[in-house]
Amino acid sequence: MNIEYSISEIKKISSSMFKKNFLGIFHGSISARIEHNQFVINKKDAIFDGLSDSDLTLLYSKKDYRWNDASIDADIHLNIYKNIAEAKYVCYSMPPFLTSYSINHSFFEPKDYFGYMKFGNIFIYDPKRFDDWYERAPSEICRHMIEKQTNIVVIKGYGVYVYERTAHDLAKTIALLENSCKLLNLSNGFSGNLT
Repeated sequence: MNIEYSISEIKKISSSMFKKNFLGIFHGSISARIEHNQFVINKKDAIFDGLSDSDLTLLYSKKDYRWNDASIDADIHLNIYKNIAEAKYVCYSMPPFLTSYSINHSFFEPKDYFGYMKFGNIFIYDPKRFDDWYERAPSEICRHMIEKQTNIVVIKGYGVYVYERTAHDLAKTIALLENSCKLLNLSNGFSGNLT
């Protein structure tokens, strides 16, 4: 994939996702596969509203000095790219409605038309403990995607990992997930229960 095009897509999509509160000031990660053994990802101190070229770094599967500046999520992105050929763009996001919903539920089943048609029923992955999550996350997230044949992993109290073939589809998937959770939350105020 062309690196200039991928960087341009990441910058455009991350700004939109920041404005929707899907990516934080120093929170979240977004990447694009360039070749089978390299990808571009945000640096750990990146602010997603207005990423510049200097906020991104090109990483190779063989670790070098650039990994020191890369997002803390870089190992997770690398493992997805190494094991899932369809993954061209990867994002870790913490959309507030989806993340809060995940804390008290084991499954997420959208009740709105668009969410239901796109997702159906989504299992919420429970990492059990957060103390050693970043050591386990690269293998557990990728393994879950492969075993469940899904491009989405909603993680209890943590957020969501998504991979897609385009940056546009990446943002769209996260927006649909968040909107479905928001609608469930709003309907709870009217019906009295959140299912």
